[in-house]
Amino acid sequence: MEGGLRSAEAFLVRHCQIVLASEYGAGVPRIARQVGCSEQTVRNVVHAFNTQGVACLERRSSRPHTTRERLGSAGAERLQALLHQSPRTFGHLTSLWTLELAAEVSFAQGLTPQRVSREAIRTALHRLEVSWQRAKRWITSPDPAYARKKSPRPPDPLGREPSRVGAGL
Repeated sequence: MEGGLRSAEAFLVRHCQIVLASEYGAGVPRIARQVGCSEQTVRNVVHAFNTQGVACLERRSSRPHTTRERLGSAGAERLQALLHQSPRTFGHLTSLWTLELAAEVSFAQGLTPQRVSREAIRTALHRLEVSWQRAKRWITSPDPAYARKKSPRPPDPLGREPSRVGAGL
């Protein structure tokens, strides 16, 4: 256990400090202050050590074991139909959807019982095999001069290299 205190891995050092301090009889609040973590973390580490032994000192994945679908298949299809409308239809000043805006409107329209994250929206669209792309790659405009405005800058008639000052603005 003392060997873990000299590890280069902070996870192992912190967990060894917690277990050793608990072994010496220090209380949970004191250990939490000394190590710089929450009291619940101390309780979790001590409980894991008591049940698993030294095996609890191995770092494991922090990903959740299961995930819940926030939008079922019917909700995802309704979301897709919602995204084919303009956000202005729902009272927003923009004409472009963002994942955050889609989450907000899906809750306001009753697609979800509670506000969901951007990741939940992205996951639901992924299940429908819809990729979230930047609008500038596929959006069109009714403006007759749209194609000209989107085309690259015409070459300089004198053959000079274009200036890099302000490029990309």
